[in-house]
Amino acid sequence: MFRYTVRFSEEEHNRFLSMFEKSGVNAKSVFLKAHFFGQPFKVLKVDKTLVDYYTKLSDFHAQFRAIGTNYNQVVKELRLHFSEKKAMALLYKLEQQTVELVKLSRRIVELSREMQEKWSQKSV
Repeated sequence: MFRYTVRFSEEEHNRFLSMFEKSGVNAKSVFLKAHFFGQPFKVLKVDKTLVDYYTKLSDFHAQFRAIGTNYNQVVKELRLHFSEKKAMALLYKLEQQTVELVKLSRRIVELSREMQEKWSQKSV
């Protein structure tokens, strides 16, 4: 086993750390050897905007599932505790809100497609 020492200026050190972080390699020595001997290595780039969007989209999905469950419970309760006329009036209001929810859902799908297209163009 042989060991070598390398000295970097502050600028070189910062550049080295940046390259190391992007590589995804778990040890600096492994990164240096691979880079020195010209072995290929991956550079991972994380798009913070995409991560944030994905997180928010996951939250929306969970909320939509919860709304679906609540919707079924509301309809059952309306049928059990209200006259047919009153239940129909309340269901009409619920239906209007559901239409708004569907519009929102379609807009989310549109935005997701736009994000997908932009992201695909960036990665090329």
